[in-house]
Amino acid sequence: MSLSELEMSIDAEHLANIFGQLDSYLKKIERSLHVTVMNRNDRIKIIGAQKDCELAKKTIDQLTTLSREHKEITEHDVDYCISLVYEDRQEEMTLMDKELICHTIQGKPVKPKTIGQRNYVEAIRNNMIVFGMGPAGTGKTYLAMAMAITAFKKEEVSKIILTRPAIEAGEKLGFLPGDLQSKVDPYLRPLYDALYQIMGAESFLKNMEKGLIEVAPLAYMRGRTLDNAFIILDEAQNTTPAQMKMFLTRIGFGSKVVVTGDATQKDLAPGVTSGLDVALKVLKNVEGIQLCNLTSADVVRHPLVQRIVKAYEVYEAHHGSLEERRTREHSRKDRKDMRRR
Repeated sequence: MSLSELEMSIDAEHLANIFGQLDSYLKKIERSLHVTVMNRNDRIKIIGAQKDCELAKKTIDQLTTLSREHKEITEHDVDYCISLVYEDRQEEMTLMDKELICHTIQGKPVKPKTIGQRNYVEAIRNNMIVFGMGPAGTGKTYLAMAMAITAFKKEEVSKIILTRPAIEAGEKLGFLPGDLQSKVDPYLRPLYDALYQIMGAESFLKNMEKGLIEVAPLAYMRGRTLDNAFIILDEAQNTTPAQMKMFLTRIGFGSKVVVTGDATQKDLAPGVTSGLDVALKVLKNVEGIQLCNLTSADVVRHPLVQRIVKAYEVYEAHHGSLEERRTREHSRKDRKDMRRR
């Protein structure tokens, strides 16, 4: 195979941002695209197969564009840019970088970081009810929280309600000490963490005391009508069909609802049907409701998390999910018990 060479120039002030500390991002580009990149001052030479060189040039060009727009390049940006380059969609990264939702209490911008996340944010803006499905680390809850706080600050809604079913993640925690709030707080901690980071503890507590922000277990939603509120149901895969129906029928005028869940991480008892699975089948053609499927490509945690999620997806595609195996084993046990009787 003959080798090709491509040359390009980069402003020296952007080199460190684009290539990373100790050229870690540059080495990732070389490994991923099977090229060698030589840097001589502001002149870059790319050596490899013609197609690989062109892909590497597109990757570096896009990262340079982001750097010129004062973006701090991260390892996730490099990984995602490489994946988009294969589809010739790298320019979409610039569009995502301009999609600002809000700022955290430390002033850090909250933006969608993948195309899937951008579509998710747009769905929340344009629909009354959105189901956000995807594995851990795809920003389902965090982006929904950012959208809720933004709507609250703009007075588009008068209240934020955050809820999730209080189910242990495969563990038996026994009886927890303290009053009712103390007992449910451990289940709601991920929601508190996002609120503190985006809104700040002081602002959150002040609005919570006024009843303008409510964090509660799903069971507390029964019998209520929720008007002019932004409502987030987290960990919806752990609801029963009755709980999901109860929740969705609480929605009043002027409200917006985001339901998030990961179908691969159910903590329900064996044989219990997930309310999320039923809702997705029942409501798939209902106008005003949109389903957004986030994938391992949308994971924005440590790159290793993305590889873990992908490995589990491959494994479960061949062997079936853990929940399906547990259900089959439970059914076989029930049949054996009936025969013995």
